[in-house]
Amino acid sequence: ILATLLFGLGLGTTITFASSHWLLAWMGLEINTLAIIPLMAQSYNPRAVEATTKYFLTQATAAAMLLFASTTNAWLTGQWHIDQMSHPFPVTLITLAIALKIGLAPVHSWLPEVLQGLDLTTGVILSTWQKLAPFALLLQIQPTNSLILIMLGLTSTLVGGWGGLNQTQLRKILAYSSIAHLGWMILVLQFSPSLTLLTLLMYFIMTFSMFLVFKLNQALNINMLTTSSTKAPALTALVPLVLLSLGGLPPLSGFMPKWLILQELTKQDLGLLATAAALTAL
Repeated sequence: ILATLLFGLGLGTTITFASSHWLLAWMGLEINTLAIIPLMAQSYNPRAVEATTKYFLTQATAAAMLLFASTTNAWLTGQWHIDQMSHPFPVTLITLAIALKIGLAPVHSWLPEVLQGLDLTTGVILSTWQKLAPFALLLQIQPTNSLILIMLGLTSTLVGGWGGLNQTQLRKILAYSSIAHLGWMILVLQFSPSLTLLTLLMYFIMTFSMFLVFKLNQALNINMLTTSSTKAPALTALVPLVLLSLGGLPPLSGFMPKWLILQELTKQDLGLLATAAALTAL
C-alpha cells in the first residue's frame, strides 16, 4: 500500500509537470493530494487525523478555486493552455489558489497546524515534494501578475520571519521557515525564475537535512534537542550549522540565494522592496 501511495505522489507531480492543459494539471494536483492523505492519517492519533482533515479541506478549496479559474479563463478567452493566460481575473484567482495550496501568507495559517500534527517522515514530504507541482504552474503563469506576487512574497517573508520567534515545537518552526523561504522565492519569481529554482533546491536540501536530524534524535521540541549530545555528539555539532544555514547566515550556503535575490531586486530598481525583505529576515 505504501508503495502505491508513493507512486501516486510521483504520478500526480509528473502529470502536472508534463501537462500544458489546465484540466490535466488540476488532475495531477488532485492525485497528489489523494495520495498523501492516507500517509498523513496512518498513525491513527487524533492530532494526525485533525491535521489530515485540515489539509484535505484546504487543498480541496484550492483545487476548486483553480478549476473555477481555469474554466473561467476558457470561457473568457477560449484557451485551456497554461502558458496562454491573458485575462487578469483568472490569473489572479489561480495565483491565489496556488498560494493557498503551498501555504503562502496571508493564506498560510493551515500549514503550522498541519505540520505539527504529522510524523517527521510525512512532514518532510509535505515540506518538500508537495511544493514541486504548484511551483511548476506558478513558473508558467508568472509574467502577468507582478503586484500580487510581490505582495504575497513580502507578506510571507514577514509572517515566516516573525511567526517562528515564539515557537518551541520544531515542526512549527520549520513550517514558519517554509513560509518565509517561499516568500523569498515568490518575490523574485517574475524577475529570475532560475533564481527561484535555485532557492527552492537549497531550501529542499536544508529542510531535508533538518528533518533527518530530528528523526535520528527523535526530537519534537527544542528541549528534546538539548539531550541529543549524549546520543550523537558529531550530529549535534552539525545541527547549529544546518539551522544557521536555514536562517540564511553568511558564509553558510543558505545565505547564497538570499544574497542573489537581494541583488536581483536591486537590479530591478526595487531597492525598497529588497530592504523590506532583508529587514524581515533579520
